[in-house]
Amino acid sequence: MSSGNELKAKFLEFPYVSVPHRDLMVDLVSSVESRAGSSLQPCTLPHEVQHFSNSTASSRGSLHIRTGTSSSQIDFMLGAWIHCKLPSGGALNITSLSAYLRPSTDAPHFLMELIQSSPTSLVLILDLTPRKDLIAYPDYLKTYYEDPQLDKHRQRLQMLPQVSPYFSPSLYIRAVVSPTAIMVSIDMGESESASIEGIIQDHISPIAKELLEFWLDKCAFLEKSVGDLEKVSLAKRDGIIKNKTIEIDLASSFPRLFGQEVANRVLDVLKGYYNA
Repeated sequence: MSSGNELKAKFLEFPYVSVPHRDLMVDLVSSVESRAGSSLQPCTLPHEVQHFSNSTASSRGSLHIRTGTSSSQIDFMLGAWIHCKLPSGGALNITSLSAYLRPSTDAPHFLMELIQSSPTSLVLILDLTPRKDLIAYPDYLKTYYEDPQLDKHRQRLQMLPQVSPYFSPSLYIRAVVSPTAIMVSIDMGESESASIEGIIQDHISPIAKELLEFWLDKCAFLEKSVGDLEKVSLAKRDGIIKNKTIEIDLASSFPRLFGQEVANRVLDVLKGYYNA
């Protein structure tokens, strides 16, 4: 049976994506783990949930979850990759990193997802998802989005001719993200002067790293006092978002990709973290 270190190493291979894509994901995961240090507990997922596949091995997935210690503001971080062969002969590759904070702070969560369904196209979702109503709490909008000028990252990306806005088919997802969320579709078409790998390395990577650094400095590791009533409100809101993530995103796609038995096994474990 594989050890915890071997399973983590297997997760960090990100075996089905390009080198710049893999390097970005490894760097982001490593940055959170390095900064958090001993305030993150080791991954304790069952081996068959850390790595799983459907009956024909045409779909494969890997999960890496580390929960925060009792003294940490981090609830848990979740890294994942999914690879699925498509009937057309291509493949769908999804890599993601999300990090949730506890109700001891009202700072935003971190979310990044890269969805690639062809060698020349990619969808990027990158955001610090707000945990308060931005209309009712204008100071929250100012502190986490306006003053740090987070919208500059989206503006920077959308100056590229290959980049266009991406509109999630889920209205719920559109409602959850912040006004500065980067939700873009990148299509290289028949370009011979640029590539998806180049866009990831030269544009997506520096933006994602800068946003994660801000989240670590100003959200995850900046102590903030939150009153008891506000903690209850934050916990309730977080719970709704986590349950909806399972319901809308994973519960609909996992059975189709991996079969009901594998999907149930993985989702049952994930629900334990999302509902904790």
